[in-house]
Amino acid sequence: MNTGANVTIRCGTVAECVAISQLIPEFSDGIYDEKIYETRLFNTKSLILVAVAGDTLVGFKVGYKRDNDGSFYTWMGGVLPNYRKQSIAQQLADAQERWVKQEGFNAIVMKTRNRFKSMLLFALKNGFNVEEVEQKGAIEDHRIILRKKLNNK
Repeated sequence: MNTGANVTIRCGTVAECVAISQLIPEFSDGIYDEKIYETRLFNTKSLILVAVAGDTLVGFKVGYKRDNDGSFYTWMGGVLPNYRKQSIAQQLADAQERWVKQEGFNAIVMKTRNRFKSMLLFALKNGFNVEEVEQKGAIEDHRIILRKKLNNK
């Protein structure tokens, strides 16, 4: 799919996601390697999307069926700093949501940290509701679990 901003959203690979994540400052406290991705995605329905500008990988979004409640867990994603504020994260989220609906899931679930305010605002703007807060160390490290119910009609 070409997005009009000279960015194409397409299915990607674990290796591409790892490569992009190494360039995203928010992940500096720990980059997941390919083995962790493969373990999470093994033997379950999953979707890996990447955003490409020209020949450059600029963003990604990975999710999978984690629970047996009809939801799809959007696990990892990000956009390179120089490509932010260009609706790339929104285009990745929209593409993921279309696929999730086509696959018959009834909700999308995500988890972020309290310190990632832009991610929290993005989720709320996109119809997610706070479902739970997991306390972890300092308040900025608390995990915020959000859910978006889908209308599959």
